[in-house]
Amino acid sequence: MTCHDALNFLDDYLDGNLPWGQRLAFGLHLGLCRPCRDYLDGYRKTIEASRKALSEQAVVTCEQLPEEMVQAILAARSQTPHIE
Repeated sequence: MTCHDALNFLDDYLDGNLPWGQRLAFGLHLGLCRPCRDYLDGYRKTIEASRKALSEQAVVTCEQLPEEMVQAILAARSQTPHIE
């Protein structure tokens, strides 16, 4: 499995919807690929922060986001081509 494959399976992996073989391959890839583990961690934190921000009981401010998440978002944004 490549990093590109892992990104394509990310949502199904987190939802527990990957077939056994793909889940195993995904897990093996994560075990060998630090960047994908870091990406998965940031993705999970983003989902958690989004859920908190959308809940009626909690409001998440920029100051409450982990600095690593803010930096990852800014880095990803700078690498994404802008379409005008």
